[in-house]
Amino acid sequence: MALTESRMLPLGTKAPPFALPEPLTGKTVRLQDVAKGKATVVMFLCNHCPYVKHVQKGLVKLASEYLAKGVAFVAISANDAKAYPDDAPARMAEEARVHGYRFPYLYDETQEVAKAYQAACTPDFYVFDAGLRLVYRGQMDGSRPGNGIPVTGQDLRTALDAVLAGQPVNQDQRPSAGCNIKWQPAR
Repeated sequence: MALTESRMLPLGTKAPPFALPEPLTGKTVRLQDVAKGKATVVMFLCNHCPYVKHVQKGLVKLASEYLAKGVAFVAISANDAKAYPDDAPARMAEEARVHGYRFPYLYDETQEVAKAYQAACTPDFYVFDAGLRLVYRGQMDGSRPGNGIPVTGQDLRTALDAVLAGQPVNQDQRPSAGCNIKWQPAR
């Protein structure tokens, strides 16, 4: 389990657009289809990463709470599914069903979207305001497998609460940490 940290896309960056397949439904989902809330959370996840598995239950709970408050969520997997078959689209659909994802879980086969977001690890979190400007990027909270800190989603919750209250988000943000995105070999 190699620990990789977020690259911390500059605050204020406009959310890069995307149109990606959702393995669970077979539909193509675009950023504008999702980003209709007071805030939009874009998450880079995958199926096999122990860091994602560690926060998964808490993430599903957090997303359910904030969906009810008008926050939009979307998850994207960009891992090389040929080299990591556990992250293949059919397994993604199964993961979304089993864990009760109430948000789209999209597949970035070309990895172009992950590159546009400068995503580096799973999980990696980005919060955009209603104008789709980046106001938070970084960790869900300080919990990591084996560190004894409970999964609360505190950092992500604090950022979302600020956006929902119309307040500025604290710019002292800590990078997320997890497995590196499994990039395809250069062609």
